[in-house]
Amino acid sequence: SLLGSSCCLAPTEVGGQLELGSRSSADAVMRASAAGCRMSLGALLNGLLVSVVAALLWKYSKLSEHVALLEEELHMTQQSQELSQARIDYHVALQTLQEHGTRMVCTGKMHTDRICHFDYLCYSTEAEEFVFFHSNSSIMLPNLGSRRFQPALLDLSSVEDHNTQYFNFLELPVAALKFMPKPVFVPDVTLILNRFNPDNLMHVFHDDLLPAFFTMKQYSDLDDEARLVFMEGWGEGPHFDLYRLLSSKQPLLKEQLRNFGKLMCFTKSYVGLSKMTTWYQYGFVQPQGPKANILVSGNEIRHFAKALMEKMNITRVEEAERDGGSSEQERERDKKDEYIAVFSRSTTRLILNEAELIMALAQEFQMRVVTVSLEEQSFPSIIQVISAASMLVSMHGAQLITSMFLPRGATVVELFPFAVNPEQYTPYKTLASLPGMDLLYISWRNSMEEKTVTHPDRPWEQGGIAHLEKEEQQRIMVLRDGMKNKPNLKKTKMANTVHPGRVREAHCQTSVQTPHEARLTVSWQIPWNLKYLKVREVKYEVWIQEQGENTYMPYILPQQNYTFSENIKPFTTYLVWVRCIFNKNLLGPFADVLTCRT
Repeated sequence: SLLGSSCCLAPTEVGGQLELGSRSSADAVMRASAAGCRMSLGALLNGLLVSVVAALLWKYSKLSEHVALLEEELHMTQQSQELSQARIDYHVALQTLQEHGTRMVCTGKMHTDRICHFDYLCYSTEAEEFVFFHSNSSIMLPNLGSRRFQPALLDLSSVEDHNTQYFNFLELPVAALKFMPKPVFVPDVTLILNRFNPDNLMHVFHDDLLPAFFTMKQYSDLDDEARLVFMEGWGEGPHFDLYRLLSSKQPLLKEQLRNFGKLMCFTKSYVGLSKMTTWYQYGFVQPQGPKANILVSGNEIRHFAKALMEKMNITRVEEAERDGGSSEQERERDKKDEYIAVFSRSTTRLILNEAELIMALAQEFQMRVVTVSLEEQSFPSIIQVISAASMLVSMHGAQLITSMFLPRGATVVELFPFAVNPEQYTPYKTLASLPGMDLLYISWRNSMEEKTVTHPDRPWEQGGIAHLEKEEQQRIMVLRDGMKNKPNLKKTKMANTVHPGRVREAHCQTSVQTPHEARLTVSWQIPWNLKYLKVREVKYEVWIQEQGENTYMPYILPQQNYTFSENIKPFTTYLVWVRCIFNKNLLGPFADVLTCRT
């Protein structure tokens, strides 16, 4: 029973009868026994009540933790929903990342022709670094080891092998997710790239729009619902509406990612751009000019131009193929409809006698002359005019990229100012000359200095040079450095094959001790991913090169700052590179070069 034997006392029965002489004492015993039973029962009930309350509180605590987790997942889901209308199960996405990590499969043999497809590639807005999470199910093809930093995994833009356009990522085990901010997932299929110069119309079309358009053609899931993510760090720029034409979804800028969370994870993304549609190189390695191996023809350019015109709701009546059967009346009617488009500029490279030029063109060719201006008209309205023009006349400049919208058989006339050699700047000549463009290109050069008006006192962004010192006005120095690291072939545990990221906040200080003695102090912060890793040995490699020399002095250091005095000369410029090394053989990428003057 619940009460136990001690609570079941009763008067003693002797020979079948009660001992009547001891009734009073028996009653006392019974009363005491009943009181004891009531006290024991009360204590038991209190104990039971405490146990029940404790169990309920424990259950409530667990439920509260679960509710808090659900609320956090709901919040992160809402953050993801703000990025896209596509629905995502946050719990499933997080579990997939934790179990499978990041997966990468690339096409292309070199970083200059490589495009990579990622599942669950993440980006830390705090460190401004992409992150590859390793698990036992991760895939990394190609698995290049430290060769991934020689010089990069791939180019983020279509400009080949430019050191400001390199893409790479840091590596972390999935276990590090426990110590990191909750990820926000981007459910859209994304194309991640760099715009090379979004302020310049030529670069917008040649370097960004054309390559992105045909990259999206290569992969079926990069359709109209895909989202473009621009990681170069620029603002929208004056031509952002043109980028919007590539997708029905608003492109994302690097700076905007901060608004959504500290750790962004792209569930499915493509990184990099095809270079097959570019026809011009800008002289970073050799003098600028047409690419040595042009892979695009006018047919692809015109296909792109037509697609963009459809996006802008511009219609053009294509000229029908004629085999000489058109009548004289039709030819006369077509002649009356022909006109010349002249680009008018309002700030730099002005045509000072523009009115005279317009009159001369009209009289010489017996055609109407229409002026267009990027400063005063919308871009679609300009393309509407150019798409039916018989001739396009313009000063040398980025606006001539619009010649790709001219009809077949049209003429492009490029006017060059004094001292600018047409043979050295040929992006539009090259475009017009592509097979299938069917355009006639003519250049004109002003050879009379007295007909040139210069503006050296203008702001630097308009070509002025007064803000520079004289010696700086006379020279431009271009610095290139190639680095070659040994690939890591040692077979070790997964966690020990994670490469360090870039060292951060590297800077230098110098001092001159005597006319023959100087000191150079270099310091830096640890790579961002190091705080999430357990690494046996961390060291730093420093290269110091005297400017203008071909040799450098290498150092391996255990600390994050060091003062160099040996072989450091006063009044000398040194170039300094710093990178991190894990466990003697896992090399990180070099930080941006430091220029230090003693």
